[in-house]
Amino acid sequence: MLNLSFRYDQTAVRLQVEGLPDFSAGHGDGALGILSGWRLQLVGSPELEGKREHLQALMAAVLPYSRHRISGVSRAFADETSVVVISPDGDRHQLLLRSSQPNVPPLTLNLDDAELADLVRCLDDLRLDSRVQVHWELPIDSPLPRQELAERVPLGQRLGAPLIGGAALVLIAGLGLLLPVPRNPDGTLSPATPNAPELQSRSDR
Repeated sequence: MLNLSFRYDQTAVRLQVEGLPDFSAGHGDGALGILSGWRLQLVGSPELEGKREHLQALMAAVLPYSRHRISGVSRAFADETSVVVISPDGDRHQLLLRSSQPNVPPLTLNLDDAELADLVRCLDDLRLDSRVQVHWELPIDSPLPRQELAERVPLGQRLGAPLIGGAALVLIAGLGLLLPVPRNPDGTLSPATPNAPELQSRSDR
């Protein structure tokens, strides 16, 4: 049976997938429709391998995490079963991988920005490769919620402008109350400006 293998390379990452065409779905000889295995090599880290569900969990966590980081939002991402967890760790990114094999401790990898970018490029190349006809169940790309975008700005900066504006308004109102009201020579209050022409016309009569 025809076995297919596709490889995606970046500077610090190499991703290789293997599988077979799914002839029941009408795939041709050059289309990979049944994923049988994959291997991921990160510079300075042990080689990773697993089944389709592990690769899908990796994509479901890493891809939305990188989208949020580009928008300035730092938060952890995990798939539904938490097989893969990626979270910010200072100026780096911590990738936690849990094995489906019993008695195998989790593997923790720390990636810098360049390594994360290379990993995202490889995963995107796989996801967008027309030769790979695997249906990936991934979160739908959608605009980030306004609340998440607002929370990336420190609370002090968000409240600073309204507080300064309110203080300036109170100061101006206080200075206005301290100004003396103009009076006529006989001690009565001066008429308001809009009524002044009417008073003048009456005196002329």
